[in-house]
Amino acid sequence: MKAVVKTNPGYDQMELRDVEEPQVYGDKVKIKVAFTGICGSDIHTFKGEYKNPTTPVTLGHEFSGVVVEVGPDVTSIKVGDRVTSETTFETCGECIYCKERDYNLCSNRRGIGTQANGSFAEFVLSREESCHVLDERISLEAAALTEPLACCVHSALEKTTIRPDDTVLVFGPGPIGLLLAQVVKAQGATVIMAGITKDSDRLRLAKELGMDRIVDTLKEDLAEVVLGMTDGYGAERVFDCSGAVPAVNQGLPLTKKKGDFIQVGLFAEKKNAIDEESIIQREIAYIGSRSQKPSSWILALDLLANGKINTDKMITKVYGLDDWREAFEAVMAGNEIKVLVKS
Repeated sequence: MKAVVKTNPGYDQMELRDVEEPQVYGDKVKIKVAFTGICGSDIHTFKGEYKNPTTPVTLGHEFSGVVVEVGPDVTSIKVGDRVTSETTFETCGECIYCKERDYNLCSNRRGIGTQANGSFAEFVLSREESCHVLDERISLEAAALTEPLACCVHSALEKTTIRPDDTVLVFGPGPIGLLLAQVVKAQGATVIMAGITKDSDRLRLAKELGMDRIVDTLKEDLAEVVLGMTDGYGAERVFDCSGAVPAVNQGLPLTKKKGDFIQVGLFAEKKNAIDEESIIQREIAYIGSRSQKPSSWILALDLLANGKINTDKMITKVYGLDDWREAFEAVMAGNEIKVLVKS
């Protein structure tokens, strides 16, 4: 079968190869891949900036497809099921995090598309526990967005609580920021989406997706907007989806005293100069959010099934597997929102 393989560490080192089809065993499920989304981590891997992958490995972890074969220990998934899958392929099963099903925190976890072969291929293996049968209201295209949506659900609905009377500030109108803003909006909150001038098209899309206020922080005074909308108190919840230190430092003093600041975006550096004074003096809870866990997927799929997430506006290009390189280049050019690869 065809598969997009990261052959070695470093920049690029990727190619479309003919590889053996995966064979089922134990609790494994073989899926004919329909669509795979290109994630920011896939781009970092392409550029050689992401140290997590074990090479050689087939990339791809945001996917949907149809089950074509199941292992002898599989009981709840059957051939013909339309599915999406969590990215967890294997865990230790023994640590305190595994016992609580916080698989995103297991130190020995192996992920699909990083340590186990992923979905930029004709077929992919997943474990039964990670598979979710799709509601008939969810298309295979939309289902390929479940993984990033689950990350947003984890941040917005599991690491904090969104109330209908909250005003929420979201930095970074990329795919994660736009999905997260929709999750927050689905809870009835007022949402302010902040970006910079180069994000103008994405900010306009945020407005089309129902956000209450968009702000180009290079053209408008964000503090004036936020404080004006919150009687001078600041936003109850602030999410940074940009991984940009200036955005974080702009957002911390605009967080309501005793409010939550949730860090979703990853920083380029391990250590950064963060406005710790605002965290202390405003008694802000500064919260880290990593990936997603099984409960996040249930909530994400419910949002998709009930039409709370506009995936049609999020998916801006679809490429064939043979054109994977063109698809990656389209993402790196920065003009698309979510790019899918059709297997």
